[in-house]
Amino acid sequence: MKNWKLWAGLAAVVVVIGAGWWAWWNFELRWRPKTITKNQAEIAKILEGSGWVSPGLKGPKLYMISFRTCPDCVRFKKEEYPRLHKAGVDTRLIEIARADRNGVPKSTPVERATVAELWLNRSWELSEKWDATPVDAWTAPGLKPADGDIARTAVIEAGRKSVEDLVPLLKKNGVNFAYPLLVWWTPDGQMKACACERRETYRFVRKDLGI
Repeated sequence: MKNWKLWAGLAAVVVVIGAGWWAWWNFELRWRPKTITKNQAEIAKILEGSGWVSPGLKGPKLYMISFRTCPDCVRFKKEEYPRLHKAGVDTRLIEIARADRNGVPKSTPVERATVAELWLNRSWELSEKWDATPVDAWTAPGLKPADGDIARTAVIEAGRKSVEDLVPLLKKNGVNFAYPLLVWWTPDGQMKACACERRETYRFVRKDLGI
């Protein structure tokens, strides 16, 4: 009888500890960004050399890799950009026109024209206009087509290549690439990254950036 009570008590303790561990993982640990400890210089070089656009603020840098119709990217911009900008964070947006997959188009001519223009002329104002316009209503007014233009097509391919190069580098640090991909630095110089597809990740980004 005593042995039974002892084992029952131990089982209860294990259950409580297991439940606590699961709760910590589910509500905290799984959403934390990864600290980049490998290939930092290569990752930074790819980001800095991309055609990012930003509001030109003087605070911490936050790189965001996105594509225009990505719902998680749209949500992050809508919900987090205002408070990030208010805190002086320079959001460096890198828009990508994704390559076709198995013959299925993943971008449109209008999207490619806009992405090429952003990469070449680095206009934050253009990115804001694009984000503020419904996707189906955007016609890339006044922009040169990328299709059929060797230089602009090369820019589109450069964006795709940057993603291809980042995927294995990030994976070595435990980050599985997804959109939006965010990379930033903490006040003490640590490089952080996450595929911030869920709202639960946002609080960690804000904390690291001093918000």
